[in-house]
Amino acid sequence: MNLSRRHFFLGSLALPAFAAKPLGEQPNVLLILVDELPSWILGCYGGREVRTPNIDRLAQTGTRFLNHYASAPVAGKARPALLTGRTPMQLKDAGEVTLEKLLGGIGYACGTSTDGAEAARFLDAQSAAKPFFLTAGFAPYATLPDAGAYAQAKLDTFAQEAAARNAARGKEMLGAQLLANLRRVAAATTALDLEIGALVTKVTQKKLLDNTLIVFTSPCGSLFGRHGLWASGDASDPVNMFEEAIATPMVWSWAGHVVPLATRPEMVSAYDFVPTICDITPAELPERNLCGRSYLALASGKPLPKKQPWRTTVFAQYGDTAMARSDRYKLIVRNDGQGPGELYDDKVDARERVNQYANPQFMTVKAALLADLGKWKRTYST
Repeated sequence: MNLSRRHFFLGSLALPAFAAKPLGEQPNVLLILVDELPSWILGCYGGREVRTPNIDRLAQTGTRFLNHYASAPVAGKARPALLTGRTPMQLKDAGEVTLEKLLGGIGYACGTSTDGAEAARFLDAQSAAKPFFLTAGFAPYATLPDAGAYAQAKLDTFAQEAAARNAARGKEMLGAQLLANLRRVAAATTALDLEIGALVTKVTQKKLLDNTLIVFTSPCGSLFGRHGLWASGDASDPVNMFEEAIATPMVWSWAGHVVPLATRPEMVSAYDFVPTICDITPAELPERNLCGRSYLALASGKPLPKKQPWRTTVFAQYGDTAMARSDRYKLIVRNDGQGPGELYDDKVDARERVNQYANPQFMTVKAALLADLGKWKRTYST
């Protein structure tokens, strides 16, 4: 990507004021959706040992959300929640109104790819005459490559812990082979980065970049050895909601519309994505009981209405496990409070090692989050 292009200079940036519904504006939308990619491994999110220059450059040209959370810690539920705006409790096997249906219904050329080559073929067929929506899917960790350039990497900042007692899926990746497998994860992540760079280059070569919103995110993350676990939420029994599994990258890039070199600290959820895309395109939000809210104002650097401040808590659900995550604390309950619970103070315990669920000093925090979680489940289960 050529960073010298107009609008990418912060000093000369002129952001247009967005209307509540941008009449007539039909930007292309390129959604890059990477299975089980945790934010913590990327350079733009503080990772120091894995090279991701193209993804980092994408973040530099746009806005990076620091606290973006999946609606579920497992991709099979998190992905449809992202693409429908529905909570995991609301999702059904059929009949859901997806973002592809919404945009296809107003004339967008829509496609879904499962690798870089397929995404490139879709982009080759596009022109400025008709807007497109492409969900470019990647699964870099489904089959890990050789370590390559990382064959001797120490990966000191990665957790290299013994397998947890409750480890379930991915146990074979832990133990004596953990470091070797982490090196392969690093190689897979850098290979993914090259594919992302090629995808953005393709959009640029097609002269579509100026009217293309690029969104880079993941349905859910992975632990890759942290907490003695390997994959995502179902890597343990019971299911976990650790930050590594539930906190995902979210980067928006669109020259002249999205603030470059910017970060947003607000608590944002995957269930906010559909309302935001409907806000930035002529697509109408489906008349369903959706709990999300458009964060277009955050991405475009506009102040929020004083009477409508941004929320401080997001929620997630998978099976009988539910989470309420505020800007400081995380509550996890199982079986409506009958199973083992967890409460973490993420401000002082970012790696979530000290469970404060039974600590009487946290009773007020626990009660407030329990009430918020209960209200969310009651309101958005149907």
